[in-house]
Amino acid sequence: MNCCADTLENIENDPDFLLNLIMCDETWIFQYDPETKRQSMHWKSPQSPRKKKARMSNSKFKTIMIVFFDIRGVIYIDWVPEDQTLNQGYYKNVLTTLRERVRRRRPDMWKNASCIIHHDNAPPQNALSVKRYLAKNNIPLMEHPPYFPDLAPCDFFSSRKSSLCSKEPGSCPWMQ
Repeated sequence: MNCCADTLENIENDPDFLLNLIMCDETWIFQYDPETKRQSMHWKSPQSPRKKKARMSNSKFKTIMIVFFDIRGVIYIDWVPEDQTLNQGYYKNVLTTLRERVRRRRPDMWKNASCIIHHDNAPPQNALSVKRYLAKNNIPLMEHPPYFPDLAPCDFFSSRKSSLCSKEPGSCPWMQ
């Protein structure tokens, strides 16, 4: 509740707060996403035959995508290589690249040093070295509410991922 109250207070005190917020979310990306059990459900009468389902094979491509976005759109997308572990060292390198992207794509934020980072509580993002990096570069961090993904703006991206790619292999526009 404290995180939410702080966020509401920031919005009330600073009308540009949401304009300065850069959110981060990471998600697994497959060449195609297998249907979930709920997505494959269908209505049938007791007399009708069962629908035949093709067996889904594993995706040939699987990686983590880290996306940084603000109210105006995507600022930076980082594709974590398949053999790379997403750890605090890798995430600090991503933040370094993000700073350069903000300088180029959001010059007003860069000039005013007004950007605020919001990411979730994943271990690489919550590491002391990452917090020190952000403090050293004077980048404020918006606290993430623990155990409340519905209240975290950065988690909205994961809920939209399924609409970005269809279920057919090779159909995701990011993989072209």
